[in-house]
Amino acid sequence: MDVVYLFCESDRVRIPLDYDPKLFSSILRFGGSKWDKTRYEFSFRRDVILELINYISKTVPCLQIEEDSTGKIQFFGFFERPWLNNYMNYSANSKRPLKKESPTENFTSFNQPFNFPKPVSLPEKFPEHLRAKLEAELRARKYSPRTQRIYIFFNRLICRSLQKTPEEISSEDVTNFLADMDKNGKYSVSAMNLALSAIKFFFKNILNSDIVEDRHRPRQDERLPMVLSAEEIKKILSHEKNPKHRLLLMLSYSSGLRVSEVVALKKEHIDFSRKVIYIRLGKGRKDRSTLLSEKAAQFIEEYCKYFDIQTWLFPGQKTNRHLTIRSAQNIFDKAVRRAKIQKEISIHGLRHSFATHLLETGTDIRYIQSLLGHANIRTTERYAHVARRSVLKIKSPLDNIL
Repeated sequence: MDVVYLFCESDRVRIPLDYDPKLFSSILRFGGSKWDKTRYEFSFRRDVILELINYISKTVPCLQIEEDSTGKIQFFGFFERPWLNNYMNYSANSKRPLKKESPTENFTSFNQPFNFPKPVSLPEKFPEHLRAKLEAELRARKYSPRTQRIYIFFNRLICRSLQKTPEEISSEDVTNFLADMDKNGKYSVSAMNLALSAIKFFFKNILNSDIVEDRHRPRQDERLPMVLSAEEIKKILSHEKNPKHRLLLMLSYSSGLRVSEVVALKKEHIDFSRKVIYIRLGKGRKDRSTLLSEKAAQFIEEYCKYFDIQTWLFPGQKTNRHLTIRSAQNIFDKAVRRAKIQKEISIHGLRHSFATHLLETGTDIRYIQSLLGHANIRTTERYAHVARRSVLKIKSPLDNIL
């Protein structure tokens, strides 16, 4: 994304956003935002405008667009960060700029309405009655709520991107849509495969059409999982002083849990006597059990007693809901920064590390497969490539020569 447009209204600031994963995540981390799925835009309180521009303009140029009391459209450009404090001054309690000192080329006022250079979001072309039929079919087959949202999203996306109704879409259109996903660089191979699954499901089961049936799937990248060393895990945990956050990271690693599984844990899922954690309706809507470490069990008992935990092990801001996946990822990111670890890794890396460390200590791969909840042993075998040197005690020939 070349420029971020900030549309300033009397009580709020709107940021329309073509989906850019890095920028999307960055704005979410700012906090206090509301994401409008229909209009594809963020909304913020007006009083955070200066802090917001300062935050976003670190990486992306900003253009503030504001209508004054006479109906004139004003532009404030922040294409270099030093301009921010030199040319615009805001009062904390004011909704309008107190003064502007920007050069003429960086500030323009027009009497005519502002013509945006390109559509912020294209009109919807996915009819509501077809969306309802798709949702009903997914529900009837007991697809998870997340899968339902994803399938509806991608079918809406292809219609909006092509500006065609489902009945107008051809096999060639689907090819072009997937090609655009790859060309824009905004979607991974997994996301492209998921989009194809969603489109195939809709055309086959809702429209009774086979135009997507013969589509070949995009080739998957064969990437090795990113793993943390035992020393790095220790540093992350030791630098996390918040007991709730520390327990979340501890369980993600010690039990090999997916982030969606760890945030949804309830007190009743912990079996202290058998040292087992029960995962209810994990990936693929499957129950399973995994191990509970003794140290984690002791920590959980103290944690539940101190915080009077009754239901969710990690309650969110609203106590009747659990912590969000995004919050868990932010907790991990901050802990990694505090530990000064340079690896590009997500919280899922704790699960990868759990599997790899078990394999390196001689645990049978079939047992690891069961603990992780992998349906296919080939998924678990990826960790053998990461742990191979330790498992087979392979030495480089250079070590023997020198």
